[in-house]
Amino acid sequence: MKIEEKTASVAGGIPAEPEKATLEGKNKIVGFWLFLAAESTLFATEMGAYVALKGSHMNGPASHELFQLPMVAISTLILLVSSLTSVLGIMSMHAHDSKKMLFWFRVTILLGAAFLVLESYEFMEYVHAGHILSGSAFASSFYLLLGTHGAHVLFGVLWILGLVIQGAKKGITVHTAPKFYLASLYWHFIDVVWIFIFTVVYLMGMVT
Repeated sequence: MKIEEKTASVAGGIPAEPEKATLEGKNKIVGFWLFLAAESTLFATEMGAYVALKGSHMNGPASHELFQLPMVAISTLILLVSSLTSVLGIMSMHAHDSKKMLFWFRVTILLGAAFLVLESYEFMEYVHAGHILSGSAFASSFYLLLGTHGAHVLFGVLWILGLVIQGAKKGITVHTAPKFYLASLYWHFIDVVWIFIFTVVYLMGMVT
């Protein structure tokens, strides 16, 4: 019975969960969770600094005078959808369908790039309104927090792009699967961080 179950979980010699098929893959996943814990501390520190300094805008524009919720809501929707497409990519990987996996991760890349374009446009609008990095403690903490998150999104886009190129050549193996899985975990992490940013910075900023 156990032999039959093991055989059923393998397709073409590839385990049902190839990212956990080797000890190396399992260790990478554990190590990556520790990395995300450290990253959480970084964002928590920056968000705490922003909350403490958001009222220190001196003579510059305050948050409720700056933020454009419709555009930020669109950016948020784009990032949330990109999280879904990365899930579909991992599901395709578990189904041993490399073409669908690569397709969904390509869509994730495009959505991530779209988010960065909108955020860049948003920043330019703020600069025109006098909200510059050195303008106040509020501005500095704002750009530090969102800039750090944007840098993480850019890194994620480039990382997944590199994996898609590698996956197109090598397909799904016990060596490439952990990389896609970790990239998906990373992408979910920056999406969760953005939800906190959207709530604390934008939604709370419109009423305080």
